[in-house]
Amino acid sequence: MLRILDARTGEPVAAAPARRGLTRIEARAPGACLTSLRVLLTADILARALELNGLQAWPTAPGRPPELCAAADALAVRPFEEARGPGFAEAGVVRVAAREAEADAVRGEGPVLVVAPVVWAAGRAEPPLSDPALLADPTALRLALLRAPHGETVTLDEAALGRAAERLAGWRRDVAGWARQPSRPVPEAVRRRLTGAWEDDLDMPGVLEVLAATAADPAVADGARFETFAHADRLLALELTRDLGTPG
Repeated sequence: MLRILDARTGEPVAAAPARRGLTRIEARAPGACLTSLRVLLTADILARALELNGLQAWPTAPGRPPELCAAADALAVRPFEEARGPGFAEAGVVRVAAREAEADAVRGEGPVLVVAPVVWAAGRAEPPLSDPALLADPTALRLALLRAPHGETVTLDEAALGRAAERLAGWRRDVAGWARQPSRPVPEAVRRRLTGAWEDDLDMPGVLEVLAATAADPAVADGARFETFAHADRLLALELTRDLGTPG
């Protein structure tokens, strides 16, 4: 069961209600800044995790500026609707907000998932979301934002984006090579670790650690490594299989 830390109570709660139905995810991201982008990314990960668990998710985000929408699109954040009220057959709602928005100030019922700020390196002004350099490699920015728990502040700079890009390039190269070997199912122990990580308050660093360990484990067949990375990318959306068919 997917559980998140409710900022209203400080206690872990189920992200979806016990009765089956549509779970609305309302992202509070009104500003055109990296922190708002992280709020949308976290809401996107929550929706993907619910769907991987066989549940229905309806992401909404009222009042987003155009620059934020464009940056979210570049990061493969799926479209949000502008809904401001309950939806058809809605069984529950989770609100995702920046830490600055105190949980008690977020109106409406349901748990609140808090997202910590994104800050640029000390002494440097945060680039606007329209800065071409910031979105030169959108998946690298997505990975850099996912490498820290959503409740912890992320510090970014050009070096952090460069490290994320290098990690992606290496994984994509590996995945393309593993794909040339006979397919094997995701090892059950690995599947449990992946699921256990994302069901534990969307622990994306934990998911990434499982992938790194699987890539380095000589006991895991190449075909199983490929299927593991492809499976995890349904949640991560990092285009890990992008280089399939390219010369190795």
